[in-house]
Amino acid sequence: MSISALTRRAAIGNLGAFGLLSASAVRTALADSAVRFREIRVDVAPLRASAGDPTADWVEQALPEDLTRALSAYLAPAERNGATLVARIQDVNFGQSGGRGGASGASPDSIRGVLIVGGPRAGIAAQTPLRASAAYSPSAADQALIEEAYHERVVALARAFAGRAPGELGL
Repeated sequence: MSISALTRRAAIGNLGAFGLLSASAVRTALADSAVRFREIRVDVAPLRASAGDPTADWVEQALPEDLTRALSAYLAPAERNGATLVARIQDVNFGQSGGRGGASGASPDSIRGVLIVGGPRAGIAAQTPLRASAAYSPSAADQALIEEAYHERVVALARAFAGRAPGELGL
């Protein structure tokens, strides 16, 4: 094996180790109570591709407010060096009525996505997968107002997702 191949492998190995150390340092920095978000965005493009509208629209409407409320202690919109949080929602699953949820006849709905923390210089500092669930208990009115029932289910999932965000980010 030539020396240039060994040098190239060593350089790649060092970059990999640096990347792991950087990710570890970023997670430690996120856990620091001094972390501040200047902006929160929601990306529903993957959800829109898989579930379509109106589900993606409902998540896009509900989640920013819920995340803002859940992370209010860590928001600093005027801080230039603040991080940007992007919640990329990948999937929403509606459980079957009469499922094995916490309440009798309740079904577990779930939402899956990833929280992406971007640094002030547009680099990705951390990516944290997040899954949340909410129990849905059907009512007689749901049969007549099916779209409203699904909307409320999505709103409950957005609230659950946002509620788990601070803990998953180590805040």
